[in-house]
Amino acid sequence: MSKTIIFRNRPAGKPSASDFETVEENDPKPGEGEILLKALYISVDPYLRGRMRNEESYIPPFQLNEPLESMVVAEVVESKNQNFQKGEYVSGMLKWKELQVSAGTGLNRVDTELAPLPAFLGVLGLTGLTAYLALDKIGRLKPGETLVVSGAAGAVGSIAGQIGKIKGCMVVGIAGSDEKVKHLEEKFGLDKALNYNKEEDMADAIRRICTDGVDVYFDNVGGEILDAVLQTINKDARIINCGAISLYNETDVPTGPRPENILIKKTALMQGFLIRDHAKDFGRALRQLSSWLKDGSLDYDETTVEGFDKLPEAFIGLFEGRNMGKMVVKV
Repeated sequence: MSKTIIFRNRPAGKPSASDFETVEENDPKPGEGEILLKALYISVDPYLRGRMRNEESYIPPFQLNEPLESMVVAEVVESKNQNFQKGEYVSGMLKWKELQVSAGTGLNRVDTELAPLPAFLGVLGLTGLTAYLALDKIGRLKPGETLVVSGAAGAVGSIAGQIGKIKGCMVVGIAGSDEKVKHLEEKFGLDKALNYNKEEDMADAIRRICTDGVDVYFDNVGGEILDAVLQTINKDARIINCGAISLYNETDVPTGPRPENILIKKTALMQGFLIRDHAKDFGRALRQLSSWLKDGSLDYDETTVEGFDKLPEAFIGLFEGRNMGKMVVKV
């Protein structure tokens, strides 16, 4: 018998443990052309909250009474597919199951010589790709510019901030605790970091630090922090809307400042970014990220929760700031 986590209830506000159920099932058997996968590491990500709503989006919503899914690193434990060998490691969008059968579609082999297995859910996975390609496609960083990153101690933000330093920018990170602020400055070399929980006026705090204004804003949180950063943007600034975790659990759409006047006056670009739109660039991005990892220009954090049953707890922890860098569950 192996375990599966089922989506039982659509949460109102922040998800809770009662929205999930762990069940036991008979171990699956691969048919001709299929492989049997054993989950080793499972990613939890803020965007999964959006899939818990029964509404149209860029990715279909989770169905009630069905397993959830996210990016998984798995081992091929049995193969009846000539393209995969027993003992290989793969990554892909897979169900929250300890064991599952796959036809191999959408799976990528994992090269353990490049990095440890969980890194392929983070710095060499969709989060690293998101940081790199969002800055490449929208940010278009130039040496000497000022980059501000919110959620800067998270999976995407911590990579984006480091890329800014590699590109020769002044980088300011925004995070939610003094511990994270210190970590961003000392481990990742950001020029300055702010604890938004200790600032009474975020717009004033950003203006105080970014004395030459903000050229690029990498936004992972939305809401009031986005409103504050917009007050200090320069002419031709680029704002990357990558995430809005501050709003994901809201039951009503909050009303905030209207940005159009600022965007017009500053001839600024504000653009949403979805990593799924840029698959053709993954190879190029992975080569660059791997090169930076190898030469020591790029580092990363992981918060590892052990135990398949802890998947819901780890996911909920994202909304409580319990992760430093990428949050993964070690099965």
